[in-house]
Amino acid sequence: MTAINVINGTYRNQPINNVVFTLVKGYTEGKRGGFITVKSSGYFGDNTPDRIRIRLESIHDFEVTNRAPVNLVDSPETVTKKESDEDIMNRIEERFDILHEMTKAAINNDVRAMIVVGPPGVGKSYGVQKELEKSSMFDLIAERPLKYNIVKGMLTPIGLYSVLYKYSDEGNVIVFDDSDGIFGDELSLNLLKAALDSGKRRRLCWNSDSYHLRREGIPESFDFKGSIIFITNLNMEHVKSKKLQDHLEALRSRCHYLDLTMNSTREKFLRIKQIHRSGDLFQDYDFSDEQADEIIEFMEHNKGDLREISLRMALKIADLTQVKPDNWRAYAKATCMVN
Repeated sequence: MTAINVINGTYRNQPINNVVFTLVKGYTEGKRGGFITVKSSGYFGDNTPDRIRIRLESIHDFEVTNRAPVNLVDSPETVTKKESDEDIMNRIEERFDILHEMTKAAINNDVRAMIVVGPPGVGKSYGVQKELEKSSMFDLIAERPLKYNIVKGMLTPIGLYSVLYKYSDEGNVIVFDDSDGIFGDELSLNLLKAALDSGKRRRLCWNSDSYHLRREGIPESFDFKGSIIFITNLNMEHVKSKKLQDHLEALRSRCHYLDLTMNSTREKFLRIKQIHRSGDLFQDYDFSDEQADEIIEFMEHNKGDLREISLRMALKIADLTQVKPDNWRAYAKATCMVN
């Protein structure tokens, strides 16, 4: 069954804010407005029907989530007090601190592999790349080859084998950033499992003739001693394909798995507020504190209609503020919001 987070709704005039239920029937327009049908799970008391309708102002007032639905011991009072905004921002900040430290560990070859999971546009890639660039500063100054490679997009199995070979030395780091296609290819997954094997020797082999490998001078077998970081929007714990699930489980067992725990609109927006609070969000813009705050307030007021809640969206609106300082809201509504 699908778990959904009710961002803002009501049941018999009782407010519901950021509570997770099991969905029975999707958004429907009735005479009294929109609603969804969910399992009540005893949230409103023992006398409540098993299935209830939650009233919503718009289809944007609920979202699919990976969080667990409410259970019989939960109540409106206990659920709403679980995490304050400050608690959530602190939790997310701690996760990103761990991301930075684990990236350093991968650079030092203390960690063989890490999988980083989180929604798009929250700064997953930025944090990893920042640490890699910092560690390669002297190589860059001396014009030596960098010890890391960030791979984006599609990659064939033989292309993967080539990348693994070129960055197979100890101290090298390969980052697969939103290259989720390799997870669906059995040969690619087998290569990755070999590269991340828990044994002392991680031997990779390509047991078929290849003109590409001969042309590039890549041997048919080699030992991989580097580290790998996967950055993905794919929550591997909720993949439906049994075959793919088994392969991904084998990969996860070889990696540290860091979930940045941002599954709801509220959490994504609080991540933006957290970066804004640190002073890093608009550091490349010549904004006053008032201008920066106005952008965040605009996003918060319109978060149900923005095309996405992300750091990228905040920077898009910042660009408009710089170009049209007197009329940026109109431009943002036209280009950044669902019309």
